[in-house]
Amino acid sequence: MMVKRRFGAALVAAALLVSGACKSDPGANAAGMQAAARIPLTIQTGAGPRQFSVEVARTPEQQERGLMYRTHIPADGGMIFTPYPGDGGPPREASFWMKNTPSPLDIIFIRPDGTIARIADNAVPYSETPVKSGEPVGAVLEINGGRAAELGIAPGDKVSWAGQGGE
Repeated sequence: MMVKRRFGAALVAAALLVSGACKSDPGANAAGMQAAARIPLTIQTGAGPRQFSVEVARTPEQQERGLMYRTHIPADGGMIFTPYPGDGGPPREASFWMKNTPSPLDIIFIRPDGTIARIADNAVPYSETPVKSGEPVGAVLEINGGRAAELGIAPGDKVSWAGQGGE
């Protein structure tokens, strides 16, 4: 999906880094993603908290695959790329793409302090056009396309998840 290394799928799984390389084996992706840990994630919006149960893409392999090849993502599901970048370095601008990602995604770029920097809504399936954070970020969340608007999620909202900040 997205320094510019590949994360994978639709940008949350398609957010391959602009200079990364994408794997094209759907079977390998499905197996790898089934093994990914799921954690609770909360976004504090102006209308109240929004709860998700997301997969975690921590390793370079998980980040490369992301949500690629996924045809179903639960309404309260998604994937968090953390720490971003996966090499443990300082926050950097993220760049994702939707190559091999059949489902539209909302790509939510999260600053190191947990606030939302930018939301790229309804990223186009299979697009190889880079979707950029526009500033250094510490994490990236991918959820179903249109879900952020539906739930009133906006830049500035606070995102928290299990294990954040070494918890």
